Amino acid sequence: MPRSAEVVIGLDVGTSGTKALAVTDDATVVATGRTDSPADPTDVGAAACEAIAQAVAEAGRPVAGVALSGAMHSLVGLDADGGALTPLLTWADHRADEQARRLRDGDLHRRTGTPVHPMSPLCKLIWWREEEPETFAAVRRWVGVKELVVRALTGELLIDHGTASGTGMRNLRTEDWDDEALALAGLAPDRLPALVPSTHVTRLTAAGTGLPAGTPVVVGGADGPLANLGLGAIRPGTVACSIGTSGAVRAAVDAPALDDRGQLFCYVLGPDRWVVGGATSNGGSVLDWLGEAVAPDLAGPEEILRAAAAAPAGSRALLFLPHLEGERAPEWTTGARGAYLGLRGEHGRADLLRAGLEGVCLQLARVLASLADAGVEVAEVRATGGFARSALWRGVLASAFGRPIGFAESAEGSSLGAALLGMTALGMLASLDAAADLVAVTHVEEPDRDAAAAYAAMLPAFAAAQDAVAPIAQALRDWSEPAPTYRQRD
Repeated sequence: MPRSAEVVIGLDVGTSGTKALAVTDDATVVATGRTDSPADPTDVGAAACEAIAQAVAEAGRPVAGVALSGAMHSLVGLDADGGALTPLLTWADHRADEQARRLRDGDLHRRTGTPVHPMSPLCKLIWWREEEPETFAAVRRWVGVKELVVRALTGELLIDHGTASGTGMRNLRTEDWDDEALALAGLAPDRLPALVPSTHVTRLTAAGTGLPAGTPVVVGGADGPLANLGLGAIRPGTVACSIGTSGAVRAAVDAPALDDRGQLFCYVLGPDRWVVGGATSNGGSVLDWLGEAVAPDLAGPEEILRAAAAAPAGSRALLFLPHLEGERAPEWTTGARGAYLGLRGEHGRADLLRAGLEGVCLQLARVLASLADAGVEVAEVRATGGFARSALWRGVLASAFGRPIGFAESAEGSSLGAALLGMTALGMLASLDAAADLVAVTHVEEPDRDAAAAYAAMLPAFAAAQDAVAPIAQALRDWSEPAPTYRQRD
């Protein structure tokens, strides 16, 4: 039972919508709110206020404060009056591919912890400076979607160290903006939000939340690292895996760490806590594509998954490279393309469907394996995301990882993590470790012995396949019209 009647509202600001959870100090979720993202990025603050108001009204309890989580790697330019001069670019916008390629041979990744990739706001800023210099010069402040919401709620333009650690411009060691990165971007620090700790507390000034002015607002952190906290996976060696539209594997560490091959990121979770890992560009989006391209007659994800379950583990020696939107970890290349390999006449639709899911999980298994290169010894894996509702998805992931995977009751890792961080900042909980201990594993998915053996045998071929098909992918890119690069996805 909660020790207090008060709740903290954990607000997760995404690029497609905002979720609010009302959470008690024993980590029980008692109410929720949700809004979709508006077309105008400067209206995301109003959408966030509405999500908060929904959760506040449903909870019917006193609110101790609001704490935020936000999507990483987003970027929008504001004029002197705070209006948007550019579209809101997400991690999935690849317009800065050429700029990223030019920077890849330097030591930016090692200094900042952010892989040099078009997702990085630094690379996007260089694109704006080179390709749209008039717009670049007219922008007064460059911010992300979470900073827009902080400003709407409090009137202040602030960025927490966790979100800043994903911009490619914050130095891992000095914990300040990196001088060389700012020089590459062509920016002075005053054109960025002010850096503050994730536990920084300010005050609510916005109307429309159902809360009184002056309610504490904890600036909070980035959605990926906070998903670890929402899963209780913040002690060294504890790994969090998430599959939403995309996917990620993140291990908590108590000091900044990177691998020599540049496969992994290192981002701030909170005070004296970081996460090391990698994000993949293709997760649940692969299931969406399978539904459209392979099984358009099946009514939704449940039927698709039911059909996929009819195929055996390994899909009868059929590999699927799930790189429909390029790929991030561990290669961090936008040029990758998807492919079925090993296709034979005896393969049917069930094999095609299951191979798609297996490809997503095998790619995440590659990221998990690369943690060893950063000196991370994996002791436990926990997972979250909409995929967890499917027994097939859970089983494939556990077998691809070759180890048990724990699942918590709530699938809302980032917003729950924001609430728990907020309770720590507000003195309701003693520490991040105490907060993480409140998150209990309610189900453990054990790997299937035969499936795990099949995936272990397939993984080396899967890992080699991307390099093997890379020249073909490049030839296809050279031959075809470039794919649209400005599509916005969560």
